[in-house]
Amino acid sequence: MVGAFQGSGVVVTGAGGGIGAALARRFAAEGARVVVNDLDAERAKHVAEEIGGIALPGDASAVVDDARDALGGAVDVYCANAGVAFGGGDADAPLDETGWATSWEVNVMAHVRAAHALLPAWLERGNGRFVSTVSAAGLLTMIGAAPYAVTKHGALAFAEWLSLTYRHRGVKVHAICPQGVRTDMLAATGSAGDLVLQPTAIEPEAVADALLKGIEEDRFLILPHPEVAEYYQARAGDPDRWLSGMNRIQRQWEESR
Repeated sequence: MVGAFQGSGVVVTGAGGGIGAALARRFAAEGARVVVNDLDAERAKHVAEEIGGIALPGDASAVVDDARDALGGAVDVYCANAGVAFGGGDADAPLDETGWATSWEVNVMAHVRAAHALLPAWLERGNGRFVSTVSAAGLLTMIGAAPYAVTKHGALAFAEWLSLTYRHRGVKVHAICPQGVRTDMLAATGSAGDLVLQPTAIEPEAVADALLKGIEEDRFLILPHPEVAEYYQARAGDPDRWLSGMNRIQRQWEESR
């Protein structure tokens, strides 16, 4: 797909490293003009300089207007990639900014706010592309990470709603749902991540490759780990059996701690 996004205006949030940086590099390689957003200004600047993009540090929830100005008036592709995961997040995780509140704000509401800002122009011109970095946790779940798992389900639900509501009006939506990816976030998952995610972890570049292939094939659901489709079907087909299997993993994790 070299050159498929030639001249397109692309925004990637959380692009200072990991999956976001890989997406920014890949879109730049396709000829896009890329806005690199990250809370860490230095990391955003570093990636932007590497790819010839535009660094726009700050809160992902409020980046659309500035990004539109930086791109000369139009955002063609918006990658809602910024996310948070707090270690040790059981159901009793803090309700404040150190747990549930920030998880909802970043993993769900930042997507909602971005879509609210983007949709009027996209619907007027009849095209636009919204990419949501969700996680296999949004299709399945994740042990030891209640705020993350629950809010990623919310991110997936919002992406599905966007797609079913606006696809006939030219808005394309893609939900990326990888399992383990070798990033700082994976390293922060601790023993739960070591048990569930590390054995099949992939590089961020593989996620970017999967997205571009999914875009080419016009697919909503992007699964860099193909086996996730089987797990998702098993979960839907027999929820009690699936929950029992996940509970065995939970007990295995508890016994290993």
